[in-house]
Amino acid sequence: MESLLKFITCGSVDDGKSTLIGHMLYDAKLLFADQEKALELDSKVGSRGGEIDYSLLLDGLMAEREQGITIDVAYRYFTTDARSFIVADTPGHEQYTRNMAVGASFADLAVILVDATKGVITQTKRHARICYLMGIRHMVLAVNKMDLIKYDEETFRKINRDFDTFISSFADINTTVIPVSATEGDNITSNSTNTRWYNGPPLLTYLENADVTKEEEEAPFIMPVQRVSRPGYHFRGFQGQIESGRIHLGDEVLILPSRERAIVKNILITDQEVGRGDTGQPVTVQLDRELDISRGNVITDVDLPVTDRFTSSLLWMDDEPLTEGKNFLVKAGTKTIPGTVTAIHHKTDINTGDQVDVSRGEKNELLTVEVVTAEKGVFDSFRNNETLGAFILIDRVTNSTAASGVIEETMHNSPNTTWEDTSITREFRAGQKGQKPVTLWFTGLSGSGKSTLASEIEARLFHEGYHTMLLDGDNVRHGLNGDLGFNAEDRFENIRRIAEVSRLMNDAGLITLTSFISPYQTDREKAKRIIGEGFIEIFVNTPLEVCEERDVKGLYKKARKGKISGFTGVSAPYEAPGDPDIQVDTTDLTIEEATDYVLKKIKNYLVQP
Repeated sequence: MESLLKFITCGSVDDGKSTLIGHMLYDAKLLFADQEKALELDSKVGSRGGEIDYSLLLDGLMAEREQGITIDVAYRYFTTDARSFIVADTPGHEQYTRNMAVGASFADLAVILVDATKGVITQTKRHARICYLMGIRHMVLAVNKMDLIKYDEETFRKINRDFDTFISSFADINTTVIPVSATEGDNITSNSTNTRWYNGPPLLTYLENADVTKEEEEAPFIMPVQRVSRPGYHFRGFQGQIESGRIHLGDEVLILPSRERAIVKNILITDQEVGRGDTGQPVTVQLDRELDISRGNVITDVDLPVTDRFTSSLLWMDDEPLTEGKNFLVKAGTKTIPGTVTAIHHKTDINTGDQVDVSRGEKNELLTVEVVTAEKGVFDSFRNNETLGAFILIDRVTNSTAASGVIEETMHNSPNTTWEDTSITREFRAGQKGQKPVTLWFTGLSGSGKSTLASEIEARLFHEGYHTMLLDGDNVRHGLNGDLGFNAEDRFENIRRIAEVSRLMNDAGLITLTSFISPYQTDREKAKRIIGEGFIEIFVNTPLEVCEERDVKGLYKKARKGKISGFTGVSAPYEAPGDPDIQVDTTDLTIEEATDYVLKKIKNYLVQP
């Protein structure tokens, strides 16, 4: 049993969470004399007619005291003769669910309060599901305000049965139900004479003896790199906290995602050299080889999944709805990379646990989604590794946390497939053609002129003796991508396939031209990673109003009338490239002028070195 217990109090608003913890600290004599005196003085002008208001110990914000509710998470450290504790007192208002989730993310145990006069309600169930999502497998249901129902045993038993029925669908869960009165002190630090029918321990005794340790046999060594320490040319160390396992001098380690190997030649804790490092310790590791390792990489002794796609369960916390195709920064472990929610599979009904098909997510809903990242990272399922299996989604505009979640499954290529090199290489084919194979990736709004421009440039290059191939968006959807629609997931797959085809054509020594709206920065970054250094991004930066005036295919008019949903520039966003290789605005240029301008820019990319 660990000596430190980190637990959370949660439940609906006004269920008495702050009062419960405050009364526990007061009765257990865990307050300093000045804290006790201040509490008694503050209570005289409080809302309880001069009686001690125990909630004031944790509700420190002025707004909390004025409204009698908890708004922010209040952390309190205390110690008894049996154990040390850190408690996070969290708000019950649905409006502050994100704050409750933050508290749950650090805890090993949850004390969920219910009002005995109301029983198990939706907010109780929501908080229980969020605790479970965050990995909490030990829960105490504290049935509070027993004094208001005159300590009626039958009412308590009914609430107990309701909670047991609700929690029965949760796997590997340990629950206890305790009747309490936060204001009167019943069953908080000692058993109450008012509930002689209850033969379990009081809350504090239960917390002192709760065993929340997790059985781990031979846990692998895992250390996400937080920082590269390079104080001088003579020293290069990789710093981070050991999340599981241990490391010794002379151990062989694997660096992910590169999968290179090295030997540990030195381990430091602060500035002291040590022979080994254990779980939870911050260490600096030196290796026997110079490797390209940076923040977000993982040093380990096992091969973990390296992928750019996973399914996850998450709590959506933003005021704006979540829609498919929305872009974020994905932070998992010490790695932060761009990513996209490509599919929303369903939401979980808070009351029943049923999975309900939805096309968007609303605030405080629990959703199952698919996430694709711009580059591969070290991700694992939460059940295997809580550090590499938990993540948050950060809004790229406001920089606020929009969601927190856990990875259910990672999706990656089979380890049995490998890339086969042919005897006739890309270099041989390019040399035969006397050119450098590249992909000219034209991106821009519908009507910007990118397809016309790409076609004209290909014609010019062909007449100058270059070997080319043009991939147009409409043409490709008649064949290779004929099975794809226009939702966010299919659009992502459309771009991925085109990037793979472009890479193969570059391998054949060809100059490839593509003309696709490709509205999302994440998709273009993915295409660039697939194609490699031959990716040349050409942004046809023609303003929306000009594109809409042209409306060559009449699509804007249909979109404005609601006949086309998710149309880029009208009902779906276009994320302009931040730093394209080439940029052109066709508003005031003829096709010949625009072609001359772009050709002049790209000629340097086409010369065979």
